[in-house]
Amino acid sequence: MRILYLLFAVLFLLFQAAPGSADPIFADTAECRSQGNFCRAGACPPTFAASGSCHGGLLRCCSK
Repeated sequence: MRILYLLFAVLFLLFQAAPGSADPIFADTAECRSQGNFCRAGACPPTFAASGSCHGGLLRCCSK
């Protein structure tokens, strides 16, 4: 019975995802964030302006 717990623990560690592995890195997202801006799905907040795109054109890059 103890072997099942050990087997479960090993399988859990094998199939555990690495941090950030689900998020693909887009060049436009990295450029937006390197300039101190942020990405947003909808329109930018009132005091911010859209300065580009993020996630391959799906999001807006908002800058002050």
